[in-house]
Amino acid sequence: MSDTDRAERSPAELEDELNAAVRGEKDSAPPESSLIDDLTALADDGKTLFEAEIGFQKTRLAFAANRSKTAVLSGLMAIGFLHLALIALVVGAVIGLTPYLTAFGATAVVVGALLLGALAFLSRARGSARDIGEAFDKSSGGTDD
Repeated sequence: MSDTDRAERSPAELEDELNAAVRGEKDSAPPESSLIDDLTALADDGKTLFEAEIGFQKTRLAFAANRSKTAVLSGLMAIGFLHLALIALVVGAVIGLTPYLTAFGATAVVVGALLLGALAFLSRARGSARDIGEAFDKSSGGTDD
């Protein structure tokens, strides 16, 4: 009996079939090929689900790659604009200090301030690198003997 035949029957008929199966009557038992048909249908459903999942994951990966590309390009553009803004700030500082310190004096002050900032960040980077080196220098989980 196919699933469509079962769907068209009334609940009372299904209940009678269930009661007959519980009592062990042979005429209500499903045919032997039913298990094979069910396993074949299950395998087909599994294959269909697998193909659908692969398709979904491919689509999701393509979407993520597209959005990642956009995010990276936007980030690089933002860094470029920040760099240009910092150049404008330096030029503006030199121009602004020129009446007070002459052109060479203003340039020397701005360059000196930039070198001090670079030195501060360099020492901070060296300290972080030293901490990383010490973390890998010691044996993990060992004692300091």
